[in-house]
Formats: sequence, C-alpha cells, structure tokens
Amino acid sequence: MGITIRKAAWPFARPPRVGKTATDPNDAWGDMSGQVTVEFDGAIAIITNDNQEMRNAFSDSMDAQLFDILGEIRLRRELRCVIWRGEGHSWSSGRDVSAIGGQQVELTHHELMSRGHTGILQILDLDIPIIVPIQGWAIGGSFQRALLCDIRIAADDARFMLPETTHGVIPDTGGVARLFQMCGHGVVSDMVLTGRSLDAREALALGVISRIVSRDELDATAREMAEKIAAAPEVTIKMARRVISHLADTAVRSSMADELIYQTFIHKSDDFAEFRAARAEDRTPSYRGS
Repeated sequence: MGITIRKAAWPFARPPRVGKTATDPNDAWGDMSGQVTVEFDGAIAIITNDNQEMRNAFSDSMDAQLFDILGEIRLRRELRCVIWRGEGHSWSSGRDVSAIGGQQVELTHHELMSRGHTGILQILDLDIPIIVPIQGWAIGGSFQRALLCDIRIAADDARFMLPETTHGVIPDTGGVARLFQMCGHGVVSDMVLTGRSLDAREALALGVISRIVSRDELDATAREMAEKIAAAPEVTIKMARRVISHLADTAVRSSMADELIYQTFIHKSDDFAEFRAARAEDRTPSYRGS
C-alpha cells in the first residue's frame, strides 16, 4: 500500500492523501469511505482523521491508511512528536457497527482482530510520543486507540464512551487496561458494562485527559505541547517514555491477548447469534450464557 507525503506548513492545512483510495479494487481492506492523512512539519508529524460525514468513524481502508502512517513514522528519524487530530465535529465516533465482526472482508474474525492488533500496537513501539487533541465524540475502538497514546487533551465539548456491550461484543483494543490503570475497577466496570459516557470534566478528574481547552484553542495547544517535547533532548524524551511504558504497557499487551481470545469466542457463541437474530426480528432475546 503506497504512501504519498509532502511537507506541510502550520497551521493545519488539508493534508495530502496517504495510502490507497477507498475505491481501489486491489484494496483487501474493503471499500468504505473516509481517509486518514499525515503531514510532516519539521520534527512534528500530524495525523488527521477525515471522514466528516460519519463524524470520523473508521472504515477498514482508514485502518489500513493509519497503520501505513504509523509504519512510516517509525522510519523517520527526524521526528520528535506526533499529533493525532480529527477534522470537523468529532475526533472519531468509533466505527460503523455494521462492520463489527469482519463481515465485509475475506478473513476470519481471529485474523481480522490479529491484523488490527498488529497495526495499532505500533503506537507502543514508537520512540516518540503521540498527543491526541479530542473534540466531540471519542467512541469505542477509536477511544481505545487514543488511550494507547501518550497524552490526551480535550475541548470542553468532548465526550468519551465504550458502547461495545450494547452491540453484543467487548472492547478489544487495549482501552480497558488503560482505563483500569487510570480510573480503577469501579469506573471502568461502569463504562464497559453499562456503556455510560464521560464528559470532559469527568475525564479530566479521572486522569483520562490532562487538559481541557476551548475547541478554538485545541489545535494550537497540541502544537505548543508538541514543540516543547520536540525541543527537549531526544534521548531524554525516549528514556522518560521508556520508564512510563515499563510501568504500563505489559498489562495492555496482556489484556489485548485476552481480548483476542474472548472476542473470538463471543462471535462464535450462541448468545451472540441470539443477540443478532433478536435485533433482526425485533423481539426480546433469550440468552443462555454460552
């Protein structure tokens, strides 16, 4: 999958296209809308979610573009920090629920999840930090991806949610482990089991984000933070992040290994089949716990 990149001036301009187009007939990731793009501005990379009609919900092709971008960032020695932002109303509203279960690609559910885990775990393998400025919604797998990053800041209208159980599945991108580290058993259980949302002030109080700013100041604040990081000695930032990752990342990787097994089991379970059938037939489901 090719990448087309150009250097871009600040402030954020519309980025160049990265990766294959969503309609490429050779794209094994599917043929859905939206794009993820990247710009390089000196020592800072800017990733942008751009699927505004769907409030930046991720498609399979957007996943492929993101994973290609992360791979490219790993190769660029001049980079010192990444900003991962979203165009429009929301940072990302998760993904189209019709895509849950991998029915749109010729892969088993286990293969689909393994591919996604391999792609997104590049975040933990980077030697440079990622700052995520969040506005509007950060939902589901997209919220979990933001949780894997180093720093999250938010506009005062930001909302955070893990609604997977309401769709018959579990969160499966490492976010549960991160939230457990940040918020503890009670809050993560409430969010995962009931699907409740957090507003920006709750998220700040719980340590999910580190700052709240106005929407108008969000990009500029992220840029200021990135420049401060980029100005520090490279090895100092690298070693500081390594200390933090040694405290946190082992649990995340372990949780994701469990999620791979349990989510695959759920998709083959009688209860999940009943969940889907009951929704399709507009009736009350009858579950058996298996």
